Amino acid sequence: MLRDCASFSDKIKGRDIAEEKCDIRTEFQRDRDRIIHSKAFRRMKHKTQVFLAPGGDHYRTRLTHTLEVAQISRTIARALRLNEDLTEAIALGHDLGHTPFGHAGERTLDRCSSKRFRHNEQSVRVVEKLEKNGKGLNLTKEVRDGILHHRSSGKPATLEGKIVKFSDQIAYVNHDIDDGIRAGILTEQILPTDCTEILGNSTRDRINNIIHAIVNASIDVDDIVFPEEYYDKFMKLRRFMFENLYTNSVAKDEEIKAELVVEMLFDEYMKHCEKLPLDYYSYIEKGIEDKETVVCDYIAGMTDNYAVAKAKEFFLPKSWEN
Repeated sequence: MLRDCASFSDKIKGRDIAEEKCDIRTEFQRDRDRIIHSKAFRRMKHKTQVFLAPGGDHYRTRLTHTLEVAQISRTIARALRLNEDLTEAIALGHDLGHTPFGHAGERTLDRCSSKRFRHNEQSVRVVEKLEKNGKGLNLTKEVRDGILHHRSSGKPATLEGKIVKFSDQIAYVNHDIDDGIRAGILTEQILPTDCTEILGNSTRDRINNIIHAIVNASIDVDDIVFPEEYYDKFMKLRRFMFENLYTNSVAKDEEIKAELVVEMLFDEYMKHCEKLPLDYYSYIEKGIEDKETVVCDYIAGMTDNYAVAKAKEFFLPKSWEN
């Protein structure tokens, strides 16, 4: 069923630890299942996508964004007869290492730490080292490569990974427009008309039209092609979003507070690493990891709510109880 340029699950590049094959699931299906059952995957339901602690039930979280990326990726992969299981596994795992408070938390950890912090690299660290009490998920190299290279500047080694890279952008730009309209910050009418004339005048139409454009351009080539006319207008729309939503004061005023929370937690754990949970603290005590890496691992794994709760515990006075 798959094209010759697809990634075949019986020809994987391997896992770090060899395992017996499953009798009913392919290698990439097993990776997908391990990601879904991981603790990091469940925590994404309480991590920011764009709006910090939104009051409405219908705003995207990091988890719903992830599911939407997986849906778009699977649609493209199936239409192009590429490995749908591999695209799904990469998509479901691509944001596992995201910090609380979205990119505000990522920027803060990167600024506070002497080492570079990037959420895509942290996602790989989650599946390789942090999940299952330090054992990791032992995923295939293809899935880890796709997770690492899902950012717009990345260069995935597989076509399936390239699908996820495009699908991530398609999902967050269009669904963030939807959330921006819900929040009363955007309207369809203020979007650049030269973009909407090509891409579509609704979230549904834009996603549908972009998917069809990519599929039609890629069907007869061993590549994933985002047609130039569509790509140029899509990138202009993305720039519009950065100028009008991602830096909009209504959506982002609380980010300063979020960054302060992450910075304060980082400083507190660096000064008092004994406040870390025992399993994290033991990595420092035993010399397995340096203190800064462990502190970043712990904070990056927090949900928005948990980070706020720890900040209250450390920095706000408690009522006196006799």
